[in-house]
Amino acid sequence: MTRLPAAPLLQVEDLVVEFPGRRGTLRALDGVSFELAPGEILGMVGESGAGKSLTGAAVIGLLEPPGRIAGGRILLRGERIDDLPPERLRRIRGKRIGAIFQDPLTSLNPLYTVGRQLVETLRTHLPLNAVQARERAIELLRDTGIPAPEQRIDHHPHQFSGGMRQRVVIALALAAEPELIVADEPTTALDVSIQAQIIGLLRTVCRQRGAAVLLITHDMGVIAETCDRVAVMYAGRIAEIGPVASVIHRPAHPYTAGLMACIPDMGRPPLERLNQIDGAMPRLNAIPTGCAYHPRCPQAAGDTRCTRERPPLMPAGETRAACWLQAQAGEPR
Repeated sequence: MTRLPAAPLLQVEDLVVEFPGRRGTLRALDGVSFELAPGEILGMVGESGAGKSLTGAAVIGLLEPPGRIAGGRILLRGERIDDLPPERLRRIRGKRIGAIFQDPLTSLNPLYTVGRQLVETLRTHLPLNAVQARERAIELLRDTGIPAPEQRIDHHPHQFSGGMRQRVVIALALAAEPELIVADEPTTALDVSIQAQIIGLLRTVCRQRGAAVLLITHDMGVIAETCDRVAVMYAGRIAEIGPVASVIHRPAHPYTAGLMACIPDMGRPPLERLNQIDGAMPRLNAIPTGCAYHPRCPQAAGDTRCTRERPPLMPAGETRAACWLQAQAGEPR
C-alpha cells in the first residue's frame, strides 16, 4: 500500500513583509514560500540581512513595529494565523508554536526562578494544577539535560551557565508540547562544544515529540548535521530550497554554490586562498531588477533575462532554485 505524504504542518505562501518609513516603504521579504511537514527540520540559511530571522518572526507573530505583513498567508494545519487578533495569536504562540532565541537571557526573566517560569507556562496552556505543573517542569528539565533538576528548578537564570540557560529555554519552548518550534540562531552565543550538545538535544527531543522545527542559522555545519531540508535566502527571497545533501553537494543556484565554496575544506593545500563572493548583498532600498543576485553572479553577464525578470523557484534536479539557468531547455534567455 502506497503511503501518502503527510499534509504540511506549516505553509508560508508568497509572504511579503514591509517597513513603512518617512522616505518610503522598504520591502524586507518579497514573496517567500515554503512548507514544513510534521516532524521535519527545515534549516534557513543566508548572509546577515537576508531575511531569515524576519521570516521566523513573521511566523510566530513577533514582527517589530513598524514591520507588517503586507501580503501572502501563513497557515498552521490549514488554518490561517497571520491575520488573527493578537490575543488569539498569543495563545497559539504559546500552545502550538514554541520559540527559541539566540540569547537565552532575553527569554528568561532574571527575577523569577526557572521553575516559576516553567510552571506559569505550563499552567497557562495545559490543564494542570500547581503540583502537577511542578512535576512536569522537573521532568522537562531532566529531559533537556539539566543535572539534579529537583534542586535546579528553584534556581534563578544567573545561576546557570550559558549552555544550561539555553537548555532551560528549550524546556520552556517544549513545555506546552507545541507542533512547531521556531529556533532563531539557538547556538550562536554558545561555545562550539556546547553548540553540538544543544543541537543534538533539540533534534532528539523534537523527533521524540513529533514537533517540526524551523531552524534559522548562518552556520552550514549546523544545517548539515541537523536538518532534513534547507532554504537558502538572499535579499528577502528564497534562492534555493531542497534536501540538505543535494543543496550542499550539488547546489543549483550560483549563490548557493558560492556559499558552499566559501566553507574551508581541510583537503585543500595549506596555502590555497579561500573562495569568496565578490560584492555585498543589496540594501532594501536598492534591490536590483530581475534576479537580486545578478550583480554578483559570475554567470549573469550582459543584458540577459537575469537582469530583466525575477526568476521563480523552478525544478533544479533534487532541489528548486530561483535561477533562469534552470529554465527548461529552449526557453529564450
